[in-house]
Amino acid sequence: MKINMPEPVKQIISRLSASGYEAYAVGGCIRDSITGAVPNDWDICTSALPEQVEAVFSDMHIIETGLQHGTVTLMINHVGYEITTYRTEGTYSDRRKPDYVSFVTDLREDVNRRDFTINAMAYNDENGLRDYFGGTEDLKARIIRCVGTADERFNEDALRILRAMRFAAAFDFEIEEKTALAMHRNRELLSYVSMERIAVELLKLLKGSGAARILREFSDILAVVIPEITPCIGFEQHSKWHCYDVWEHTLHAIDAAEPGELIRLTMLLHDIGKPECYTYTDGEGHFYDHANASERIAKTVLKRLKLSNEIIGTVCALVKHHDAYGQIGEKGIKRLLNRIGMKNARRLLMVTYADMCGQAPEKRMLKEEKLEYVRTVLDKIEENNECVNVKSLAVNGRDMISLGLKGREIGDALNLALNAVIDEKVKNEKTALMEYLTNTELRKH
Repeated sequence: MKINMPEPVKQIISRLSASGYEAYAVGGCIRDSITGAVPNDWDICTSALPEQVEAVFSDMHIIETGLQHGTVTLMINHVGYEITTYRTEGTYSDRRKPDYVSFVTDLREDVNRRDFTINAMAYNDENGLRDYFGGTEDLKARIIRCVGTADERFNEDALRILRAMRFAAAFDFEIEEKTALAMHRNRELLSYVSMERIAVELLKLLKGSGAARILREFSDILAVVIPEITPCIGFEQHSKWHCYDVWEHTLHAIDAAEPGELIRLTMLLHDIGKPECYTYTDGEGHFYDHANASERIAKTVLKRLKLSNEIIGTVCALVKHHDAYGQIGEKGIKRLLNRIGMKNARRLLMVTYADMCGQAPEKRMLKEEKLEYVRTVLDKIEENNECVNVKSLAVNGRDMISLGLKGREIGDALNLALNAVIDEKVKNEKTALMEYLTNTELRKH
């Protein structure tokens, strides 16, 4: 098997080899090359010790990334290439990083410590592919399998449990039975992993084409990270609008959503507040105010995952308003735009569509018609640059001051003007607006 490596990688391996050391490209770059994907980065492993690597490349820019773990980064044309000495690892007392590493001279000993067979392959042009654990066969069979004993791999670093789910979702692979059983068995170990690391894997998992399937198969593992989903699993809705329980509806919505992290994350959380809002009257299940409950819970989850304020704000806004388009006309759409902006209003179209795909098929036609209406209204508003917020009013704060208003009165007056424009009581023209405000009850007070 021939793998096309970038010239800098070839040069690194060639120079190490010429100096008497073994060197291979290793890990995800080999996996991706075999499957035809473009690797994001290239890692190199070598029999050379870190100080020997530095000596070989003494004429180049080297960053001592992690000498204690045998890693240096070589910069070539502003791109970093990690070079790591063959090593074995000690115990993982914190279930994240080894307490110590021991450098070795055998490639097999090095790849034996890696997580999954598909990530434990190495290659150089001289010796070809080195695949000691059946990684190529597992790629052909579309299987995620641990190297060695799965329980040991997950006890070393519990994040590997989520990584297995992420790879299976991203590649739409199955998880090998013994590996899957060990994942379920060791799921509570995830409580030892930092939320930042969990969030990275979760977002990558959600973007995968197999995300819904994997979340269905491993919902008990997700519940360790997001225990708030537990009440949703198996919660029957008893509603004419729904043919699935809350969790199954969520999974169908995820599957129908575009694979971006914001929309998929929204779909994961959009109905998470339903169980606490459930009432049953006249033979029908109801979830009054569940969007607000879901927003509150979503904010708690997202903050716990330590995601950025931008992601938290966007997802919470989409969760809060995920049902809005079914209940409002053009004026309501304009008021919603004032609250969430055009970018999120467009995202909300994707959220609404995905939500609809997880509902009873016989009810979808009505919702599809409403969705097309909303899209048409948004297009019209954008094309005509219609007034939907205070900033687009033909009057501003200075104009309000000229009317003798001050403090909170200024904002109140501008909001009054905006509502009047949206309700078509007055045109968005300065003279008309100033006259309107002069003659309102606000001005008389």
